[in-house]
Amino acid sequence: MTMAPPIAANTITEQLTAVGRAIEHDSFAIIDAEVGQHDYTDEQWPLVRRMIHASADFEFNGLTAFHPDAIRAGLAAVQKGGTPIVADVEMICVGLSAPRLRHFGMSTQHYISDPEVIELARAEATTRAVQAMRKAQRLGRLDGAIVGIGNAPTALIEVIRLIREEGAQPALVIGMPVGFVSAAESKALLMTLTDAPWVTIKGRKGGSTLVVAAMHALLGLAEAAQKNAA
Repeated sequence: MTMAPPIAANTITEQLTAVGRAIEHDSFAIIDAEVGQHDYTDEQWPLVRRMIHASADFEFNGLTAFHPDAIRAGLAAVQKGGTPIVADVEMICVGLSAPRLRHFGMSTQHYISDPEVIELARAEATTRAVQAMRKAQRLGRLDGAIVGIGNAPTALIEVIRLIREEGAQPALVIGMPVGFVSAAESKALLMTLTDAPWVTIKGRKGGSTLVVAAMHALLGLAEAAQKNAA
């Protein structure tokens, strides 16, 4: 069994009050006590643990999968500063903590409600999610970005196509769309990528809340690394 590293308080990426931090830390301790065995590394486990914390679903121990370079690439993107997060839906942008993002100079972007995206989706008989990712690529927003997909399998499939066929180079893809149509298939396809780092969930489970949880865990790891380097 891989044991989780000790939980140390971060200034920016944790709850703002002592009571809030205590509740969060107690929750993490309960998860660590009840989760049983797992094969995640010390760097991967905080993402899985926070996803369990966000959902109360211990099945994410085992369902969560990582490209071998995912954590290193994600931390490098956060620590670089100014890295954008391109999301498939507004829910991810709203769910991410503004102070935590601001600490690393990060911003969020989504194009799902863009009038051009809507018009192209109608004209080409595709989904808004597909056209939103195409617009992000046209604008040069995918290269070097962290891409978070929690709602639309078609967005994830399109990002994979853009990587393979158009040379898009996101720093990390957090691909966790939920649902019954193409959700499991889109994530299985993501796991075939070898030259683009990713984090995903096997099967139908997923959602924007889990993308936010994984991203917050990554921000916490980045802040802890900052402190260790100081």
